[in-house]
Amino acid sequence: MSASSAPSAPPGGIDYVAVENSPPFRELKRRHRSFVWPLTAVFLLWYFAYVLLSSFATEFMATPVSGAITVGLLLGLGQFVTTFAITMWYVWYANHRLDPVSAEIRGDLEKQEAGA
Repeated sequence: MSASSAPSAPPGGIDYVAVENSPPFRELKRRHRSFVWPLTAVFLLWYFAYVLLSSFATEFMATPVSGAITVGLLLGLGQFVTTFAITMWYVWYANHRLDPVSAEIRGDLEKQEAGA
């Protein structure tokens, strides 16, 4: 079957390829990628910096801050804090920037399906 004779949506169905190529869906993907990829890169840099410091800067990591609390312990706890902060930020972002577009796309698809 040639590209020009490729079937469109199945009878009574939705053409999901057309949906994927639609401006709202492309905007949804763009918003998601523009948030996730930079944040992932920054977190991985922070994580690998911690791992490298713990492996190669042991004296620095063992520097006492207060009593038995060391720089390494604070940076390690900072990893957990960062993980929770990123999660909360992503949830907020998804609720405010991704979900409205997703709901619009879903609503359009439900209308198409009901009208089929």
